[in-house]
Amino acid sequence: MSEQPESNITKGADSWFNKYTMVETSPEGTFKGVKDRFNGITVDSNMETCSADSFPTILKRSLEHWIDSKNRGIWFKVHLNAASWIPELVNNGFQFHHAKNTFVTLYRWLPTEESANIPPYSHTMVGVGALVMNDRNQVLVVSENYALIAGSWKLPGGYVEPNENFIDAAIREVAEETNIRTKFDSVVSIRHAHGAGFGCSDLYIVMALTPLTEDISKCNREIARCEWMDVDKYLNHPNVHETNRNFVRTYLEYKRLGVRIDCTEEMHQVLKKRYNIYSVAKVAENGESNTTSSSTSDSNTTLKL
Repeated sequence: MSEQPESNITKGADSWFNKYTMVETSPEGTFKGVKDRFNGITVDSNMETCSADSFPTILKRSLEHWIDSKNRGIWFKVHLNAASWIPELVNNGFQFHHAKNTFVTLYRWLPTEESANIPPYSHTMVGVGALVMNDRNQVLVVSENYALIAGSWKLPGGYVEPNENFIDAAIREVAEETNIRTKFDSVVSIRHAHGAGFGCSDLYIVMALTPLTEDISKCNREIARCEWMDVDKYLNHPNVHETNRNFVRTYLEYKRLGVRIDCTEEMHQVLKKRYNIYSVAKVAENGESNTTSSSTSDSNTTLKL
């Protein structure tokens, strides 16, 4: 088994949540791993390598040490070059938790006096739809090559990518599908459903965007047809799903009432991480919302969602 270098796990994107710390010492012939704030241990096969022949013995000694030390959740992040570890881990009570292209993560809950307190991996797929309306009261609509209902019209959109904000995702999807540039106007609606792809739940967030350009150049790989459709035609078109009609009706009602669901960026006081806050705001006569950050906004005029 190789000596563990400074672990990349402690520098990972989730280190702020788990508060990983290096394990300073461990018995000879065991894995060190890194310790999380829940008294668990994570071993990364790229950080601590060993041969397939020696892995069973090292794993057995490590488990004995972790049980004696009253550690709780034990995690193994196994990369492709150490895939031979996986059968031995399974034979020692480890279960699959999540996987990506180049690794799989397995876990085992050690305490016998309490039920396993392991958080589920991502169980919800997040998508965005873009309601783009121009000054001529037309809606940007697309008909997909592989639509669930052939020939149906819908709003441009797609799945949010890792580390991508909802607004950025909506703007990107419109650009990719139609080559039209846009800017954020308001959140319109949220649809939540279950039993979607890969057995996940599905969260679909509709954003109203203002077009900065209007010349369409569709993505032939994804889009069969794309056009600017009059709102009245859209609301009565037989090939538009009722849910999509309701998104437009909701947005038109927001405009009638002079409200929008705006977005502000704030900083977490403890974690020093930036995050987005979506709030109902009144639209001023100049078209701008009166939402400000929570540190300066009046709680009587801005409702936090």
